[in-house]
Amino acid sequence: MIDHVSIAVRDLAASAAMYQQMLAALGHAKLVVRPDTIGFGKAYPEFWLNHRPAMADADDGLHVCLRARSREAVDAFHAAALRAGATCDGPPGPRPHYSAGYYAAFVRDRDGNRIEAVTFLEAP
Repeated sequence: MIDHVSIAVRDLAASAAMYQQMLAALGHAKLVVRPDTIGFGKAYPEFWLNHRPAMADADDGLHVCLRARSREAVDAFHAAALRAGATCDGPPGPRPHYSAGYYAAFVRDRDGNRIEAVTFLEAP
């Protein structure tokens, strides 16, 4: 139902470097580079960064959740994000208060956007 998501970032080059590492853990690559926007995806650009150098500080930012293929991919996403400069906003783990089998990790980028990776574990 959703074709793509765009988020605003103050520093496009620095944010692109961060997102390139963390999205690679979910199988996404940088597919489109333009002067003020960069698109990541698997087959087409699904996740866009838009350069907005004058955007106001936002403590809450935007929340985007990306589907991961496995628990290991969620863990890899979180580790890659932290190595790339994101901050932890919830370590990888089960979130039974969301739903049975919900396994996710949350990070915040340098602009306050909250990015989540989720997979759904099968019941034992």
